[in-house]
Amino acid sequence: MAERALDLGWMRIFAEIGKVGSLSSAAAALGLTQPAVSYQIRRLEEQLGISLLTRQHRGVQLTPEGQRLFEIVAKGVDDIDQLARRLRSEVERPSIRLHTDYAFSALWLIPRMHAFRLLYPDMDIQIVATQRMERDRSGTGDISVVFGSRAEFGRDARMLLPERVAPVCSPGFLERNGPFATPADLARNRLVHLDTAAPSPWFDWRSYFAELGIDREVYSGQGDLRFNTYSLVVQAALGEQGLALGWMGLVDTLLSTGILAIAGPALEAPDRGYWLLQPKSRTPQSEQLGAWMLAEAGV
Repeated sequence: MAERALDLGWMRIFAEIGKVGSLSSAAAALGLTQPAVSYQIRRLEEQLGISLLTRQHRGVQLTPEGQRLFEIVAKGVDDIDQLARRLRSEVERPSIRLHTDYAFSALWLIPRMHAFRLLYPDMDIQIVATQRMERDRSGTGDISVVFGSRAEFGRDARMLLPERVAPVCSPGFLERNGPFATPADLARNRLVHLDTAAPSPWFDWRSYFAELGIDREVYSGQGDLRFNTYSLVVQAALGEQGLALGWMGLVDTLLSTGILAIAGPALEAPDRGYWLLQPKSRTPQSEQLGAWMLAEAGV
């Protein structure tokens, strides 16, 4: 027959007795009566078949067996207490989850997060970045920043960054291949493209040149580069690999520091851009994060 497992309700009591060396002091620390503490220890000794304590004139002393048990129990109780504190802290800390795409998170959000941390140091933020955002996340309880047109989102959506693009390149590339006095000059050079699985919902080189009345096919064969994430497009431009379309708001810091330079005329699509979507059930955390992003974007 299997041995009956020990009831572990005595562990905190025994750990406290071993720490203070007194039944009465342990009882006072735990909010119990001394008879209740003595009863728990007697039951434990009966189940183990050994003596754990030696009663003295003042207090108690652990027997060798009791000392061995105390070392294990004290560590176990302390580990459990520390875990409980961490779990409570995680539950009590305010938190928010933000969904967006790789470009916005890497080029706009992350460089500004330190400023947000200074305002709200106790808020936990989980940033969920994906290649292409789902259009409707408003029912998830999370906040989202999504690229699209005004018609795609409800009236509660707030425009963060309207779409405005301009050709950009490194100063070194501009010096070697520029100046680009006309759009045709741009079309004659190597371009860095952002590929999309579906028709592009934003300006790409084809639509950019079409707006300016240029047929890029006439100037094809320049050894263009293509990437499926905008961060890599920007990295290629920084590496003097060609001309890229720079989204104002995402590459502003790179332009202001002179790491990138504008190489051609800008185009705008005022009804397109990055939109802030609040959840249907707003929380103080979503309100604070949303208000901060709007302020950072100058809205």
